[in-house]
Amino acid sequence: MGKRLRVLDVGMGRGVQALRLARAGHQVTGVEQDAASISAAREAFAGEPEGIRERMRIIEGQAGDTGVHFLPGSFDVVLCHGVLMDDVEEPDALLAGVARMLAPGGMLSLLVRNGDAAAMRAGLSGDWAGALAAFCAPTTSYGLKRLTSTLAGIGAPLHTWYGVRVFTDTAADDAVLPDDLDAVLAVEDRAGRTDPYRGVAALLHLCGVRG
Repeated sequence: MGKRLRVLDVGMGRGVQALRLARAGHQVTGVEQDAASISAAREAFAGEPEGIRERMRIIEGQAGDTGVHFLPGSFDVVLCHGVLMDDVEEPDALLAGVARMLAPGGMLSLLVRNGDAAAMRAGLSGDWAGALAAFCAPTTSYGLKRLTSTLAGIGAPLHTWYGVRVFTDTAADDAVLPDDLDAVLAVEDRAGRTDPYRGVAALLHLCGVRG
């Protein structure tokens, strides 16, 4: 087994990623403020073997409060997935606080809506009015350039990045999985690593490394 990492999952949600990492042998702390999500996560964790449950911890709190709960440099990996999908007050300050939790050489993993491709979903769905509105609407969303600058400014410069949901963003949440799911995933994986496709993905996944 590889090195066991100290992982902080900010905005843990229902704990899907946290549980996967705990099963892989890592020590995982989740921070979440939504009571329903916390309850679902605890229910999922309760069904795991004791050795996995011992590697899990849940802190009830907001994403911006990491400095209240932890000392700087306490984690090898910090996940911040989906936290910046909606408007967040002082997002750069939130990211700076999250980055302070990283030990030297630690990785910050971000998943955000792609502010450079705001019109894509509406356009691909044939919603031309919505696409035009997306072009004109002021946005606080992150794009690659802004994120690259932000990560450099908080001491965790960009190491690598990917596009997520390049071709499948218009699929309904309750859509039946296709028979050729493996092929779909292979195409999405390839597109998410390849220019120019990754630049118009619905989401951006960026990894910054603490100097």
